[in-house]
Amino acid sequence: MKPFLNTAMLMMLIGFFLSLTLLCSRSAEAKETTCEMTFSMKSWSVFYKSGKGTGTITCDNGERSKVRLRSHGGGLTFGKGKIVDGHGTFSKASSIQELYGAYATAGAGAGAGDSASAQALTKGEISLTLTGNGKGINIGFDFGKFTIRKK
Repeated sequence: MKPFLNTAMLMMLIGFFLSLTLLCSRSAEAKETTCEMTFSMKSWSVFYKSGKGTGTITCDNGERSKVRLRSHGGGLTFGKGKIVDGHGTFSKASSIQELYGAYATAGAGAGAGDSASAQALTKGEISLTLTGNGKGINIGFDFGKFTIRKK
């Protein structure tokens, strides 16, 4: 009696299932989402920099979350200000859950009165670009951490 599956057929079946597995994993990778954040924030600094704010993250896959923002760090900074029209753009992520956590920051600036700013932050493979309009006075350079938490 002949075996039901010969070696060639078995190899074809294994190849088919491996191809199907790779195709499914690529489909999962392709389901990344693009997210943006609107926010407002107040900060102060005298060597130590601290800021608090709130915002909303909205993703193109329908996910949405209210968030609390916190920044702190050190450097040679002096000032006080607020961002009233902040906007953040995240790199692609598999879900909104990847966006929460602590981002590394570094910056430099000087300004008084009305101002505009931009900053790039990173957290592993996720990056975040922040822009905003604000009021206040600041001078110096700083480094630290920017944290996003679900409200």
